[in-house]
Amino acid sequence: MELFYRKFGNEGDQAVIILHGLFGISDNWVTYGKDLADKGYEVFIPDQRNHGRSEHSDDFNYLALTNDLFDFIDAEEIENPILIGHSMGGKVAMRFAVSYPELVKKLIVVDIAPREYGPRKHHLSIIKTMLAVDLNNVKSRTDVSTFLKKGIADERIRQFILKNLYRKNKNEFEWRINLGAISDNLEKMFDSIQENKAYKGPVLFIKGGNSDYILSADYKDIYTFFPYAEIVTVEGATHWVHADEPDEFQQLTYQFLQQE
Repeated sequence: MELFYRKFGNEGDQAVIILHGLFGISDNWVTYGKDLADKGYEVFIPDQRNHGRSEHSDDFNYLALTNDLFDFIDAEEIENPILIGHSMGGKVAMRFAVSYPELVKKLIVVDIAPREYGPRKHHLSIIKTMLAVDLNNVKSRTDVSTFLKKGIADERIRQFILKNLYRKNKNEFEWRINLGAISDNLEKMFDSIQENKAYKGPVLFIKGGNSDYILSADYKDIYTFFPYAEIVTVEGATHWVHADEPDEFQQLTYQFLQQE
């Protein structure tokens, strides 16, 4: 599986790999990635399979995504990277760290826990709404946005989803995201981490104060897999902590990255 990726910073600096969440793309993290590069890190931001400009596949589960990350690190000859993952990307980063602890220097997990999650209706609604857009009969991104509004009321989420839209040619639009494979395998994205190992390196969990993705009941599982984890709450933030409170997010993560 060949992954498209963006790279910032200088070769030889401490490597950081940033993994986006479901429906996300590498472009979502460019501003943050450039900021880290300016601070002396070599930053890699891949599009995960079935997202962005990376290859599509009918296989879509955490084993496949973790194997993609292993192959990416091997192909790019990245040594001891720091992993940062949001939501689905956080699950991939967690699974990778417990599977290959010797390959990971540090881990930052953004608003996701190791547990299994029940079906989330808003994910299903987003997919249903995107699939319902007749891209053969739209002339602009505004047309698509107007249609999405019928099923996605939140303006910010609509703009987030529209990042997946591109103009195939002068008269045609397409989704970059592989909606079919994601729809068919959506329940697998709520799986728990099932490895019987632990990652004993430094880990920072960042949760949104207005999010229910990390609850106090999850702390036991977090410390089982990550015994040296630190859990920090960003008050007022939703599941998209890095977008809601970018300054605080940057401060927290950079401070953690600098710790010996």
